[in-house]
Amino acid sequence: MELHLHSHRWISRQPDWLAASIAGFGAGGVMMLVELLWSSLSGGNPWVTTRMVAAMAMGWEVLQTSGYALDVVIVALVVHYVLGVVFAMMLAALIAPFQLDSSTGMVLLAGAVFGVVLYVLNFYGMSGAFSWFAEMRGWSTVVTHIIYGMAAAYIYRKLERPDKQV
Repeated sequence: MELHLHSHRWISRQPDWLAASIAGFGAGGVMMLVELLWSSLSGGNPWVTTRMVAAMAMGWEVLQTSGYALDVVIVALVVHYVLGVVFAMMLAALIAPFQLDSSTGMVLLAGAVFGVVLYVLNFYGMSGAFSWFAEMRGWSTVVTHIIYGMAAAYIYRKLERPDKQV
């Protein structure tokens, strides 16, 4: 049996941006499904989160209404997926040069840590600009962010093309 030890020091290696974009889109979908499932099982209103996300682009007035509105759903989807892709690109920018994609376990760990950091930045740092997100702080939101990070990292690892690495 041969033992391979991977050094996780920085090397000059560019991420596969296309793979990162697809990973962010896919992980955003996974996260959205988990959030919808959670709100359905807990008896919550799924439109509350949709309105909170849409309010980032449409303004806080969106939060004053309730129920389904097509324009709110479209804006929320666009914001959600754009952020999902941007955050996955940030994750890929960490994974590639530090070789965190050397194994499935390592990339999942990197994704989980990224998810926790993303949660803290989003719900403690950015809540100054978008104060309505403070009410979503909690373990279920932490878990969904960990799932997002792990899904983005795993999908990125599966999709990255070795010929695109420098």
